[in-house]
Amino acid sequence: MQLIRVSIYEDNAKLRDLLELLIGHTEGFHVAGLYPDCRNVTEDVKRDHPDVVIMDIDMPGRNGMEGVRLVKEFNADIRVLMHTVFDDDDRLFTCLTSGADGYLLKKDSWAHLVHAIREVFEGGAPMSPGIATRVLKAFHQPKVLVKDYHITEREQQVLELLARGFSYRMIGIEFSISPETVKRHLKNIYQKLHVQCGPEAVAKAIREKII
Repeated sequence: MQLIRVSIYEDNAKLRDLLELLIGHTEGFHVAGLYPDCRNVTEDVKRDHPDVVIMDIDMPGRNGMEGVRLVKEFNADIRVLMHTVFDDDDRLFTCLTSGADGYLLKKDSWAHLVHAIREVFEGGAPMSPGIATRVLKAFHQPKVLVKDYHITEREQQVLELLARGFSYRMIGIEFSISPETVKRHLKNIYQKLHVQCGPEAVAKAIREKII
């Protein structure tokens, strides 16, 4: 099993210590960095080499919305999982369009967080069920395609399930296709939409009325 290196950005000291304890004592995980803010996030990730970054939003000095953008600018392959109390549309879509790979609410269970870290590391796009529902409800408008991206019907179906928080495996089960086929569909979608990750694809698809 590959060791997943995790960096944590959380300004609440008690929660930060709990996250370090939880992740540090979970098999297959290693805490690469632990920070109360992301003022020096570029230097941090350059030094720590994390695979996954857990990013709070409301932090002093530089918020997590800026933090995720800086992490992705430094290395787009680092997976960023937002971990926040905020479920409003503005923060949600700012994070997604900045490159966040997943979005979890702090009220979710510890087990959900551990599962989400593994899922995002494997290329998935975990979101709290309430967030996935909010994404669809907030942007559930008649589809008036602004620009033709040549998205196929199956690719649109994959995007819709991704927006609902389905993992690669769940999408494969839904359509009776292999995870490799799901990944191939997503690769094509990313190329057509000119994005780098699942949440960014979902955000653009909603914005462009594709889903």
